[in-house]
Amino acid sequence: MVMPTVLADRFAPLDYPEYANNHVFVKTAGNHGLYNHSHEHHNNHGDHQNLGLAKQLIGEAFRQRVESVDNEFCNPGDEDPFFVADLGEVYRQHLRWKLNLPRVKPFYAVKCNDDPKLMHMLATLGTGFDCASKNEIELVLKMGIDPSRIIYAQPCKTNSYVRYVAEKGVRQMMFDNPDELRKIARLFPDAELFLRILTDDSSSLCRLSLKFGASLDSTDGLLALARELGLNVMGVSFHVGSGASDPKAFLKAVQDAHWVFQQAATHGFDLKTLDVGGGFCSDASFEDMAGVLRNALDDYFPAHSGVNLIAEPGRYYASSVYTLACNIIARRIIGEEHSQANGTSYMIYVNDGVYGNFSSIMFDHQHPVAKILRAGKRFLFDTAAAAASPDANAIEYSVWGPTCDGLDHITESIRFDTTLNEGDWLYFEDMGAYTMCSATTFNGFSNDHDVIYVCSEPGALALLGRL
Repeated sequence: MVMPTVLADRFAPLDYPEYANNHVFVKTAGNHGLYNHSHEHHNNHGDHQNLGLAKQLIGEAFRQRVESVDNEFCNPGDEDPFFVADLGEVYRQHLRWKLNLPRVKPFYAVKCNDDPKLMHMLATLGTGFDCASKNEIELVLKMGIDPSRIIYAQPCKTNSYVRYVAEKGVRQMMFDNPDELRKIARLFPDAELFLRILTDDSSSLCRLSLKFGASLDSTDGLLALARELGLNVMGVSFHVGSGASDPKAFLKAVQDAHWVFQQAATHGFDLKTLDVGGGFCSDASFEDMAGVLRNALDDYFPAHSGVNLIAEPGRYYASSVYTLACNIIARRIIGEEHSQANGTSYMIYVNDGVYGNFSSIMFDHQHPVAKILRAGKRFLFDTAAAAASPDANAIEYSVWGPTCDGLDHITESIRFDTTLNEGDWLYFEDMGAYTMCSATTFNGFSNDHDVIYVCSEPGALALLGRL
């Protein structure tokens, strides 16, 4: 029997008391912030049960928090946005990765979400870390991670950062141009280098080839220069773009990488590693993408080739872990007649927006979908009534953020069967990737929001030492 657990990291400004009701999380003495749910659950019914348990734990965490907030009397900030994060989802995503890409070791892209709890879970699962700056590398090293599990995956690096990683023993890094090779030769000649090649990322959400990657007609010259400078080229890397949607992009990139491997051999390099980058989504597209990549790797870099295979997934691990709750802070009626029959619609304003955790709308081309968490006294999480209505006669809403900028617009139009009022709550799923990491304090709004952690997987609890 397993006690599902909430890891309550930053319950501010409220501290939850002891409750007798068995539908809330109970703080127990000596548990260092653990909040234990009083129901026990069997752990031998597979993923379906654990997914159901995940919804239950997330819902109960939301219920306890929102029902503790009285908008008429609460202290400033009590109704601020907050996340619920299920660390069990990280564990499930890792098992999914190992099932579909068993030969490829993931190096988590820290830039996607640097939440220490998420990164600790990934470190415990054995992943490496893809870092792009001194601060990201320092964050990982402070977790006690060996430098060999870090890739400085930034093709154009700051001089002082190169000196820093040389001092700390982080040897793996990227290059894609002659100037970068000369910089490395001057500052860190013992580095283990990956040649980042250009790929077709035209089908991705965020294209990277516009900024990074050596074209195939330049790779021979770069390899020749690396040999002349006495540098140690260990492998090839590519990135098909963040949020890729065309599986064939992986096939072409693997073919190109194989050609560069052969080219490197003519310069006396014995390449040992292929880095297939990121681009993996957490939705149902992953299996198709992984299938194409897996087959390409088996064809061009089979197991007997002795080539190590690594990747840099970010959103794949982080996106579905986090669910965000926002409070409706204001409402405006649109339309001459204030009645649904005459086509009334509402503008609703929530206390988070595109300058905050919805920055993914502007920077990552995401389209978060609002659901109703609590309306009046009704708690609607994970019910049919929470979702948008297909009825064209349902009440229409547009959803706006809290700043004074007209660009702070979350949803142009969504319909619900429920009338929403000031003080009600909405929630948004899949909010873990490129959200909190790029939130700002524009207009004086905080970018430091509470995260309530739950864990719906017994295996993850065991790894965290919570059983």
